[in-house]
Amino acid sequence: MNLMVFGAPGAGKGTQAKFLIEKYDIPQISTGDILRAAIAEKTDMGMEAKKFMDEGKLVPDSTIIGIIKDRLAEDDCKSGFILDGYPRTLPQAEALKALMSDMGISLDKVISLNVPDSLIVGRITGRRVCSECGASFHVEFNPSKVEDVCDYCSGKLLIRKDDNVETVKSRLEAYHTQTAPLIAFYTDMGVMLKLDGTKEVAQVTEDMFKAIGA
Repeated sequence: MNLMVFGAPGAGKGTQAKFLIEKYDIPQISTGDILRAAIAEKTDMGMEAKKFMDEGKLVPDSTIIGIIKDRLAEDDCKSGFILDGYPRTLPQAEALKALMSDMGISLDKVISLNVPDSLIVGRITGRRVCSECGASFHVEFNPSKVEDVCDYCSGKLLIRKDDNVETVKSRLEAYHTQTAPLIAFYTDMGVMLKLDGTKEVAQVTEDMFKAIGA
């Protein structure tokens, strides 16, 4: 099952991705994680990315798509994967579609979690992220069993530096300008599943698996 989790920052992508990982036993592919891994492993693409980062420049899409290509070719992706945080723009989506076509794979479903901006700010400022495995929790909507301790690996839960009101509003503006147009792109491809992300976490999860056909 090749999946993508899509939605505004704070929509619950990280939370729902964990349930997908548990059910299908497939890896979550986050561009930030694979970029850091490629640099640590000193792959060709990782070293190319590091050159741009050392110069204080954004890593170009061509390099990112190269790193994604390397990651999708790994053995643990043969049974499927979950893309999280990529693509963010229409050109990236088109490049990803071309890459996957070249590799003989395709997206089965794109899961869009729809949450209005008015709820996003409260969600993000209450978010807690595991310092070890990256699992996402929320003090109100999805609390950990033990306060400030991850349910999955017992790592310490932290508040991300960018989880503040000003930064959230800026990120939402960027999302609506750059990323929201991808809804139409994936709808046209026939793989978009739109879910009401304002429901309780368990209900969103149930709706998601029903929509997938699990």
